[in-house]
Amino acid sequence: MLRTPTGGAGHGTAPAEDRPMSIGTVLLRLRDEFPEVTISKIRFLEAEGLVEPQRTPSGYRKFRAADVERLAQVLRMQRDHYLPLKVIREHLDALARGEQPPLPTGSLKDPVDAGTDAQPFRATAPRIGRAELLAAAEVTESDLAEWESYGLVTPTAEGGYDAEMVTVAKLVADLGRFGLEPRHLRAMRAAADREAGLIEQVVAPLRRHRNPQTRAHAEATARELAELSVRLHSALVQTALRVRLH
Repeated sequence: MLRTPTGGAGHGTAPAEDRPMSIGTVLLRLRDEFPEVTISKIRFLEAEGLVEPQRTPSGYRKFRAADVERLAQVLRMQRDHYLPLKVIREHLDALARGEQPPLPTGSLKDPVDAGTDAQPFRATAPRIGRAELLAAAEVTESDLAEWESYGLVTPTAEGGYDAEMVTVAKLVADLGRFGLEPRHLRAMRAAADREAGLIEQVVAPLRRHRNPQTRAHAEATARELAELSVRLHSALVQTALRVRLH
């Protein structure tokens, strides 16, 4: 249950439930039911259009009780039904318009049987063979062997490749057309490994939780952190380029 601020409403003041709240206060109200929530998570949900707090002239966020309840609904639908944020947003927007839409189908009750929305990094992710990777990425055997020697493309322990390696191979090939060789890209691989390790540390307590729903929520949190990490990396590269090119 969400925590309610104490204290009555004096003459000329708004009731406690109507008073604007800082993001820190919102965090405290949500943590009773969602102990894993963070300020970064709230900001991420805002950036994804799930909640729109007011802003003071100086830029500080001010949340209302309705904003807190909407955030709680989002977190419940993620935790209990493993729904993508886009589906959650559309569902809540329909409710706000006075409609009565059914809960979106495809909710997942058992995280062990969940698809990639619930466990995007699970061990049973789609795999492809070496020939399939070569054909899909349109690269040669010698290219692939060189990329593997630099750790840019890696097979799984069981053999074969994650389907995501097709994207990696295509990007490495595209960069090669600009003269960037595999040895130049090792730093990117090292940075990705460090970022993955940092995300793993953040979600590790959730993954060890006894509640299977909390463990499944760790996967969604890892995906969101990965998305934020990619966006931050892109912004930092663009900023560095502007400094160097102007």
